[in-house]
Order: sequence, then structure tokens, then C-alpha cells
Amino acid sequence: MKQLYADHAATTPVHPQVVQVMTDILTDHFGNASSIHAVGRRSRQFLDEARTSIAKSIGAHFNEIIFTSGGTEANNLAIAGVVEAMKQKGNHIITTKIEHHAVLHPCEELVKRGFNVTFLDVDESGRISMDDFEQALTDDTILVTIMFANNEVGSIQPVYEIGNRLKSHQAYFHTDAVQAFGYEDVNVQEIGADLLSVSAHKINGPKGVGFLYVKKGTLLSPHLLGGEQERKRRAGTENIASIAALAKATELAQTGRKKKREELLEIRNNLLGRLDERGVMYRINGSLEHGLPHVLNLSIFGVDVEAMLVNLDMAGIAVSSGSACTAGSIEPSHVLVAMFGQGDERLRNSIRISFGRGNTIEDAHKIADELAKIVKRLVH
Repeated sequence: MKQLYADHAATTPVHPQVVQVMTDILTDHFGNASSIHAVGRRSRQFLDEARTSIAKSIGAHFNEIIFTSGGTEANNLAIAGVVEAMKQKGNHIITTKIEHHAVLHPCEELVKRGFNVTFLDVDESGRISMDDFEQALTDDTILVTIMFANNEVGSIQPVYEIGNRLKSHQAYFHTDAVQAFGYEDVNVQEIGADLLSVSAHKINGPKGVGFLYVKKGTLLSPHLLGGEQERKRRAGTENIASIAALAKATELAQTGRKKKREELLEIRNNLLGRLDERGVMYRINGSLEHGLPHVLNLSIFGVDVEAMLVNLDMAGIAVSSGSACTAGSIEPSHVLVAMFGQGDERLRNSIRISFGRGNTIEDAHKIADELAKIVKRLVH
């Protein structure tokens, strides 16, 4: 049975051109970028080229990119690094209740350490209110960490408004752009972000590599100590093959991004249209207007989420119930709880379908047809 993969928000297949870049470097260019001999200098060249192209892709400068092991490390470095460097200027942090756990858990740890953290509510579309944000902001606020777009429901936050508001405030603005990068226009100058996180495996790159943008002049304490790599901000011998692969994945993601968005929207709309044709009763969790083009979170009436996932998997269709980082957890999605409250039926009957490279309109039709069969089989 051919597998239909529609869980691109969890991870993406590595692009063949990215694999080729990694393979070439692993085979022929194993040098340590800190070594002064020719073998090391060649690795340093790959590192510099990757940093240059990635910085350009988000409107940043060469020295403002820190390579990390992925989005989780980038988020942790941004939060812990800023708080440690800014603790003499205040102890208040603002975030939201629907952040990825790579942001939520560090913020919860800061609460245990005596910091004051405001976890903003969201509405039923998964977006915060700027009025709530304004009321939460104080003279003591040193960091605002709010994601660009949510990984479970795709809702896009008002990051431009937040960045603009913080221009006249001491607080640094960090945004987790892991899910948005490659699909939305991400320019740090326009957003007004001081720090921004990205991970390669969400854009058809390899797992285990990402980057953190840190605006020049931003105070940041390092948390991996050792060598002087990444200008003493992140110690450890650079993973040249993965970093070059990240640069290639970034280049490919930026190429034809507008056309890719249109194709993904067409696939998404065809899925919804087919569900309507098949008489499947559903609700959309999130906002189509203020949402990512490839992420669709649906509440299917009358069917338990586990039964849906098992039946879809048996039909060769891979989707999810939300964040892959909490797979196997018996706890309901913290995102849906924040949106709808405890006890809402949508916590028990919602699935996330996310499209990407290789998906077609025919895939959308197949998913809708299988969902219709499952609903008919399990409800009647």
C-alpha cells in the first residue's frame, strides 16, 4: 500500500537536493571549521556561505545568525539567554498559552525560579488580543516570546503589531518561527524581532539543525560553554554538513514560495470541498484568514480522534492529532484547551492534516473520502 503522508507540520521529507549537499560534504569535506589548514578552511567556507545565505533570507546580517541543533535549542537559548542577561532590568516575561512546549516549558521553569510570567489567553481562532498584550506589558517586562504561527492549528499571531509596540520598550521580542518559515514572508526587519527561531526539518531539511537570529546589540548569555564557536554564543564544533543542508533547504523553501502557497491553499480548499460533498460534519479549529496555508485542524463530529487516526493509518494515510512532540500523551492538546476550554468535545475529536512537498489535490480527495467512510462506519 502506498503511504499518503499529510503530517508535514510534524516533520517533512528531506529534499533530494538537500540530501546531495549533505552527502557531498560528509564524503569529501570533513574538516573542522576552526582549523587553520586548507581542509579546515574549506569547511569554514561552507559555514560562512551558509550563514550569509540564511541571513539574507530573513533580512538579517551575517553576524546575527547562531547555528543550533534545532528549534528547541534555539528557543531555549533565546529565552534563557535573554532572561539571564536582562535579570537586573526586570523579571517579567510575556508569552501565550499555545506556544510550543520548547517555549512553554522554559517559561514554566522560570516561574519556579521566581520570575513573573504572563501566559496570554487566545480566542477561539487561536489568536491573542493586542488589548490583552498591552495590559500585560509593564516597565518590568524584559522578554516577550510569542510564536509567529501555531504548529497545531496554524493560527498566525499579530507579530508585526507586537514588534512595532516593543520598539519603544526595553523588552526584547523573540518569535518562534519554526512552523511559519518557508510558508510565510519572514523578515526580521519588518517584524521588528530581536530574536527568531527556525528549524531545518520543517522545510525539507535534516533533523538536528536550526538557527537563532539575534539582532546586533541584543544581550544574550550563552548556555553551552566550551569552545569559542558562534562568536562565543554557542560552543561546539559546527555540524558543517547539516548547516550547509539547512542553507540549501532555506534556498529551496524561498524559491517559488508564493506559488507553493497557492498550491497548498488549493489542496486545502479541495479537501474541505470534498468533505462538504461527502456530507462530513466538521468544524475548523483555527482561522483560515489568519492561518498557515498548509495546516488544517478539523473537529469531526461523532468520531473519537484515536479511532480516526488508527483507521486512517490502516488506509495508508498519515495525519496527527496535533503536536508530534506530545504523541502518545493522554493529555488533551494544550492548544485546544486554551482555545475552547476543558471538557469541550473538540478536545476529543480533532485531527491535524498538514500538506507539503509531494502532496496533490488527489491526496486531498483521498483523505476526505476515507474520512467520510470512517465517519459512516463509526457513527452509524
